[in-house]
Amino acid sequence: MSEAFSRPVAGHVPVLRLGDVLLVTLQGDLYDSAAQQLQQDLSETIASSGVTGVVIDISGVEIVDSFLGRVLSEIAAQSSLLAARTVVAGMRPAVAITLVELGLTLPGLRTSLDTQAAMALLEQPVVLSRTAAARREHR
Repeated sequence: MSEAFSRPVAGHVPVLRLGDVLLVTLQGDLYDSAAQQLQQDLSETIASSGVTGVVIDISGVEIVDSFLGRVLSEIAAQSSLLAARTVVAGMRPAVAITLVELGLTLPGLRTSLDTQAAMALLEQPVVLSRTAAARREHR
């Protein structure tokens, strides 16, 4: 079985490593400095540990504005460049409506209703690009 351990990443933003997946749980507002630190720490952790997935649980987030939408998109883009997939879990209907009204499509992000479904999505095989496959072989 996979080893799980908790690693404080950006102050109040808890991150849990479950095997090859990082689980990020957002609660309430995410401010500029915490968001930037979270993005940097996630990128560094993905690069150094070789995790293949990131699940961002936003079930504790009441309101998503354009800032948080941009942060989620940037995390997904950075993770993708480092050969990890990102899934946002637990989006409330009001949050989904707000994102659509703001015109935020969140490219590169997959969504799931809950964390369990997100983990199942990440367990599905993915076809790696030649660059990503070569990077994995040289580890």
